[in-house]
Amino acid sequence: MKISTRIPALEGGTPTKKSFLVFGRPKITNAEIREVIDTLKSGWIGTGPKTALFEQKIASYTNAKYAVALNSCTAGLHLSLLACGVKPNDEVITTPMTFAATVNVIEHVGAKPIFADVDRSSMNIDPKNIEKHISSKTKAVIPVHMAGRPCNMDYIHRIAKKHNIRVIEDAAHALGATYKGKPIGSLSDTTVFSFYVTKNLTTSEGGMVTTNNKDIADFIRIYSLHGLNKGAWKRYSESGFKNYVVEAPGYKYNMTDIQASIGLAQFKEFHNNQNRRKQIWNIYMEQLKDLPLYLPSEIESNTTHAYHLFTILLNLDSLRVNRDYIQSALCAENIGIGTHFIAVHLHPYYQKKYGFSYGSFPNAEWISERTISIPLSADMSSKDVTDTITALRKVLTYYRSHSGRRGKNLQPSLSNILQTHH
Repeated sequence: MKISTRIPALEGGTPTKKSFLVFGRPKITNAEIREVIDTLKSGWIGTGPKTALFEQKIASYTNAKYAVALNSCTAGLHLSLLACGVKPNDEVITTPMTFAATVNVIEHVGAKPIFADVDRSSMNIDPKNIEKHISSKTKAVIPVHMAGRPCNMDYIHRIAKKHNIRVIEDAAHALGATYKGKPIGSLSDTTVFSFYVTKNLTTSEGGMVTTNNKDIADFIRIYSLHGLNKGAWKRYSESGFKNYVVEAPGYKYNMTDIQASIGLAQFKEFHNNQNRRKQIWNIYMEQLKDLPLYLPSEIESNTTHAYHLFTILLNLDSLRVNRDYIQSALCAENIGIGTHFIAVHLHPYYQKKYGFSYGSFPNAEWISERTISIPLSADMSSKDVTDTITALRKVLTYYRSHSGRRGKNLQPSLSNILQTHH
């Protein structure tokens, strides 16, 4: 593909795309609309039969014995910590390369988050660093399947078994991923999924906890709805009225049937939508490999990537501006982008409370300074994909530094730079 030499819109040029391409735009069809209308007409729009059916679908898909639908992945992580017995003053190990919710919930239960640095190639938590941070106070570890790439779960489970700690998987990005032939969702004490609007399967807002432990499932179900022993559907359905009792001071974390309706329609097309995401992923891998950036590392054998985020890392040595400037330039081209993520330990709250600073977790910081997520959605047209590539070429070519220019043989993968930057 010929490199564009046009002036970026940020510098006065014409935007690549006439209308703005929304980052993570979900694919919503008449099927979702019909399912929601059916729910509205049924008279049952709260937590009820469609939520139960959605739980069954996700449990079966992930090979988990139990699934509990919630109003967010955050709620699932919070309740998983409680269900796994994490208490105030305990410690929970997780990655700094994640959304703040992963860490905030540790604070919510009164425990202390302990960060373990990541592997630059996978962007996932490095199991060797997990073991370095285990203490007598460690009660759980939360690995995050970054961008949809499964963590090294065998290594993590060996550590957990050795030290008798719980494993709570943050699979917000990972519905559809597999690890050594097994679906993410059935491997650990709990696995928590997100159905936020940008996710591969959306309910607009929502989450799900899967587990093979009945006690954990029961705990989460009760605590997700005020601590009641019976949900509204079971109290008021045609099977007969039943009073409830409060068994615990629970939360308001339940999913509604309106949300589940969207999820059920999305689930029917999930396989096709995943194939479209993979197709776009492969186009990006081929068309962007000569630009001053690092593409995602090769997917590990016997593992399926969920293709949630296509995250590039800028080769800052070959550019004359920083990541934030490139993001602004892409937005001016009407290409929506994301940042996944600014390392959590660099945010003001965690810096002030725990004294973190630059240098605390070098690999996470290195990624954090360079990362940009470009559009990846089953709803993208071929023109959307082409426009995204064109905009990237236009912007990165313009801001490429003359001294850093090395032609078309730029290293295309993170795995190629570990020796020189680690």
